[in-house]
Amino acid sequence: MPVLTSTMNEQGRVVIPSPIRRAMGITGPTELLFRYEDGRLVVETIESAVAEVQKVAASYVTPGRSLVDELIEERRTEASSE
Repeated sequence: MPVLTSTMNEQGRVVIPSPIRRAMGITGPTELLFRYEDGRLVVETIESAVAEVQKVAASYVTPGRSLVDELIEERRTEASSE
């Protein structure tokens, strides 16, 4: 994608150029996440951020292992000992 420009107004508002909105899948009112990282502003959709977190978390789970089932079993064990 080519480098695109936009201008920030006095209120701090910036228009995201339409090619970038299309590439990000933004079609209407959308909540975005902003973070400052290594001198750069990073903008992403919540869906994109959640997908990234899920990807990282999945790397810690053993295939075939259900953390949900383990949690339910732990809760049942705790409840039966009360």
